[in-house]
Amino acid sequence: MNPVITPEKANCTISEENRQFYADVIAGLKSEPKHLDSKYFYDANGDKLFQELMNCDEYYPTNCELEIFSEKTAEICDALIADGDAFDLIELGAGDATKSSFLLKYLLDKNADFTYLPIDISDNVISYLNITLPVTLPGIKITGLNGEYFQMLKKAATISSRRKVVLFLGSNIGNMPINDAIEFCRELRGNLSEGDMVLIGMDLKKDPRVILAAYNDKDGITREFNLNLLRRINRELHADFNIDQFEHYPTYDPESGACKSYLISLQDQEVMIGHEKVSFKKDEYIYMEISQKFTIMQTDQIAINTGFQPVGQFFDTKKWFIDAVWVAA
Repeated sequence: MNPVITPEKANCTISEENRQFYADVIAGLKSEPKHLDSKYFYDANGDKLFQELMNCDEYYPTNCELEIFSEKTAEICDALIADGDAFDLIELGAGDATKSSFLLKYLLDKNADFTYLPIDISDNVISYLNITLPVTLPGIKITGLNGEYFQMLKKAATISSRRKVVLFLGSNIGNMPINDAIEFCRELRGNLSEGDMVLIGMDLKKDPRVILAAYNDKDGITREFNLNLLRRINRELHADFNIDQFEHYPTYDPESGACKSYLISLQDQEVMIGHEKVSFKKDEYIYMEISQKFTIMQTDQIAINTGFQPVGQFFDTKKWFIDAVWVAA
């Protein structure tokens, strides 16, 4: 049974900063099929849960990419430094910069002339990096940018005209269907100049059981990460989701390489979100996110099809993950 909406709650208004969040949630949940935008996972608790997820045993992508960055730091940095000219090192979706810190430290030790511009939609993340990195990495030049990727890339272009090196790590490119990923890379190229560089992390196809376990961990962190978005909607958009009436359901298709997460409604129910009522039928799903897996050939083809030239590849020892170097052609 849904909680009773009090007059105070019914008359609530959505704050100015949450207007777009509200519009996207209502549009997604009024669509057929229902869906929510995964970019809204990352409030303070979502950030914390994602850090826990990256550290759990089953979630292999983090360890694979950490191995690449820790074992091949010099080779990666040498590729990024290129001819030794000054550059802006821009990280899309920086998070806590655990992986990129290997590069930052090496570049500082090599006296490379660079400025670090982390971009993240979470203001918690940018505040954290702006405060902590100058302490942990003395001498670093950092300008954190809080906002959407391409808006902040445009802002970065106004800050300096130096060569851009963009980091897009953690298989974030996999958080969109293939066609959207191609369009994203095409738009990324449109925001760069010839000779600019991208280091992009992509999770590779492998044993389907290994992949599915990474998104259905035994401690239920992925489940909580997905359900946390409903909690955020309750808190910030004055909704009344009964969290216990939704369950997390992950799938993996080895043919397409698409690993998807859903929340399943466990009963017929109605949810109020602000002034809008959304109805759910028993067993109806909300599509939450995708984590696309690629073949090595696909990674090269995406680069070529979107205006880049693939010039380097770095793998972990299991060849489960790739960090590819692309140059804007």
